Amino acid sequence: MYELVIANKNYSSWSLRPWVLMRALDIPFTERLIPFPGGNSRSTYLPFSPSGRVPALREGEVTVWDSLAIVEYLAERHVGVWPEDGIARAWARSACAEMHSSFTTLRVICTMNCGIRVDLAERPPQLTADIDRLGALWNEGLARFGGPFLAGVEFTAVDAFFAPVVFRCQTYGLTLGGEADRYVSRMLARPALVQWYEAALAETFREEGHEDEARRAGRWTADLRATA
Repeated sequence: MYELVIANKNYSSWSLRPWVLMRALDIPFTERLIPFPGGNSRSTYLPFSPSGRVPALREGEVTVWDSLAIVEYLAERHVGVWPEDGIARAWARSACAEMHSSFTTLRVICTMNCGIRVDLAERPPQLTADIDRLGALWNEGLARFGGPFLAGVEFTAVDAFFAPVVFRCQTYGLTLGGEADRYVSRMLARPALVQWYEAALAETFREEGHEDEARRAGRWTADLRATA
């Protein structure tokens, strides 16, 4: 049985990716959630991950850290992680790699915080560029491979990799244009994303670093999270 080590569901975009993929594909695992401690969290996660970061997937004596490495590890053992069609698979892998290494301004300004709604204070050109690129990329995949998911008819790793952006669209009221906006609505209704979101709202612990990042983004119009 796999064990997936993750952090807070409200904040941890990297943890979401393998979690939602495994849930969507019915890959059994046990979850170990260790909340962000605040400040430098490396020592908290070192017993579970050699990088001191989450997520980490453990299977017997094997530990796989980093969300993209976890996806590839699962793809060697389970069907459906990547699209079956070779062209769609190449596109999906490229899109995942781009998400893994890019969209820095989006990550910084629109930090993941599932349970709040924020009126952005500003949209600098770099953020607009990231949003425009996301819209172009998603609309390309949906048109090219026919939807309803980014690389075709099935939910695959590329959808899991962009799941944190789906939640960011909801939190910050981001629109990407065209079919991409309808894709956001479809994703938010997926059972695995609903499960994650409901668990995120139920969390009562707060980590001030993440909270401060969200406060800097703009005016909070709603906080839907449970209180202690």
